[in-house]
Amino acid sequence: MKTDRFFADTNLFLRYLTNDVPEQADAFEQVLRQSAAGDFTLFTNSMVIAEIVWTLESYYHLSPAEVQERILAILNTPGLEVVDGDQVLQAILWHVEKSVDFIDAYNAAWMISHGFRNIFTFDRKHFSRFDEIEVNVPGEFPAG
Repeated sequence: MKTDRFFADTNLFLRYLTNDVPEQADAFEQVLRQSAAGDFTLFTNSMVIAEIVWTLESYYHLSPAEVQERILAILNTPGLEVVDGDQVLQAILWHVEKSVDFIDAYNAAWMISHGFRNIFTFDRKHFSRFDEIEVNVPGEFPAG
């Protein structure tokens, strides 16, 4: 069955970005070329990006700035659509700029883009770095 849309999983990007399995990196590079040529469209999502960020930082020990560079490259890949790409872009920028976990940065970007300005969290440290968000800690929130 022929289709023109494919979902790209995390391991494809990791092989390509790290080249730790060269034959797989080369195979995915060919897929990227075909997608850029318009043979089909690749899609991925924020969960894949989050897994890439986590793996590059925790397993490959890349700095947030090095990870940011790679995520920006993914976001700018011709023929690849990252669902919620605007929020992923904001999150990867804030991840470095505000020195917060990528997931917290993504959640802040998602909240703001969807009109949320208040959060309940015990993570005051990270979410207080977002001027657009009011942090509310359970137990400290006024009862009413």
